[in-house]
Parts: sequence; structure tokens; C-alpha cells
Amino acid sequence: MNLNKLFLLLFGCLLGGLPAFAQADSTGTRPNAGRVRLLAAGSTTAYSATLVGLHQLWYKEQARTGFHFFDDNAQWKQVDKAGHLYTTYHIARLGTQALRWAGLPPGKAAVLGGVTGLVFQTPIEVLDGFSAAYGASWGDVAANTAGAALYVGQQLLWREARIHPRFSFRPTTLAQLRPNMLGKTLPEQTLKDYNGQTYWLSFDVKPWLGARSRFPGWLNVSLGYGAQNMVYANDDVNRGQGFDAYRQYYLSFDVNFTRIPTRSRLLRSLFFVLNTVHVPAPALEFNRKRGLVFHPLYF
Repeated sequence: MNLNKLFLLLFGCLLGGLPAFAQADSTGTRPNAGRVRLLAAGSTTAYSATLVGLHQLWYKEQARTGFHFFDDNAQWKQVDKAGHLYTTYHIARLGTQALRWAGLPPGKAAVLGGVTGLVFQTPIEVLDGFSAAYGASWGDVAANTAGAALYVGQQLLWREARIHPRFSFRPTTLAQLRPNMLGKTLPEQTLKDYNGQTYWLSFDVKPWLGARSRFPGWLNVSLGYGAQNMVYANDDVNRGQGFDAYRQYYLSFDVNFTRIPTRSRLLRSLFFVLNTVHVPAPALEFNRKRGLVFHPLYF
């Protein structure tokens, strides 16, 4: 199950517009006690409120059972696992920026930011584990860990992010076939309809070309992944109902907004948020049913 983008949205909003001030790293040599206290209070509030929000929005009407695990690794062509990686990465990114604002050194802030991503994702697995309809998933835990590791590893290796998970969504007609599962409204479909979701890894190009290169620092190349014809979670059930589910692979361009120079805090905050989504751009798709497909503009 993929509540991750909802979790990220709630977390980011409840933290009170954190990116706006997190962009300005502390220049002191010691953590700022006042900022640490403010961050601790804000995080605790966000953590508690998000748990309440998730329970009310998703789990309140569901039957409960004893805590258990459920193997869902073969479901939804693993698009949901890409969602877990994506969300944990960006929570780690947000947490790291907050810790830098509070005065922690870059390496320590990155490691603790990664831990933050895992800690904030864990309640979803716990709540799933007590749900009769789902169950905790080791696959989800692995994807969460990969998302945190992707962010922390880059910070420790390069002291910057050069590979950025991104998300895009296109409404599909498949949601109308199972609206309770795939979503009735557009906001619900964005969270639930895996057929419309595409997850990307956006790669910075210029850092690999050297400082003298004139290649635009903001222009990225992105690899995308999605799947189609998934009305049901399992391939066998889809085939039995006449749906041939298949994977989709994409090659496209993207923009790293954080490499666009600006002195505006407002723009830095906006760029921080925009670096979570794939920019609409021409894309080349490959799938086993249609081969190569060119999209003049894909989101």
C-alpha cells in the first residue's frame, strides 16, 4: 500500500514550511540550542499529527488483527516500492536540511536525516501490520532503507545530491473500473492509481563533466519507471480478468532547480519543493507491448 506521498505532504506541511528556513545553513560551529528546541517541538508535533491523520484518513474503518507480516513484493509491478524509496529519500532530505539549519555539521546532519526518514516511515508499517486488509511488509522496509541510503550515501560521498528521485502522475481510465481501490477523485487517484504514477531518478550531468564544462548545471537526464493495466495487485488476477499488466521504462530530461542561482529565500524554498517532481518534458518510452514510443511532452 502506498500512503507515502500523503505522509510526505502532511509531514512537510505540519513542519511549518521548513524548507523556507532550512535552506539557510547555520554558520556556527555548535548547534543552535534555540533552533534545536524549535525543531524538536515541530518534529514531535508533525509526527503525532501525521499519525492521527493517517489513522483517520485510512485505517479508522478497517478491521484490526494481531500484528503480522504480508509478502506483497510481487504486487503492482513494484511501483509501490518505488514510492517508498521516493518518500523516505525526501523525508531524509528535509530532515537533513532542518538539522543543518539547527547548526549540525553536514555529515552528522545527513546521517540523522536518514534516520529521520526511516523513523517517520515506520508507523505506516506498524499500522499496516495491525490491519486485517494488509500487513507489514519487509519489501517496504527494504525500499525505505534504500531511499534513506541513497540520500545519506550521496551526502557522505559527494557532500551533495547528484541523483534525485522524482514523481509524476497522469490520470488513467483504469481507476473507473475499481474506484474503491484506485481512487474516486483525482487526489485519491494520485495516491492510489499506480497505473498513472511514474517514478524517476534524475541525474545531474555537469558534475561529471568537470568545472570547465559549459553544460547547463540545471539540466538533468532522467530515467523513469512505471507500469500499466494493473487493475488488480497480482498479475494472475489481472490476466484472469483480461488485463495484461506490463512495465514501462522512460528516458527524459529534467531540471535541478537547486542549481539555479538565486538570492531569494522564497525561490529557494520553491525550488526545494519542485525538486520532488519531474518536469514535463519530451520522453522516450519502452514497453514490451508497443516497443519504443515518443512522447512530445510527458509528466
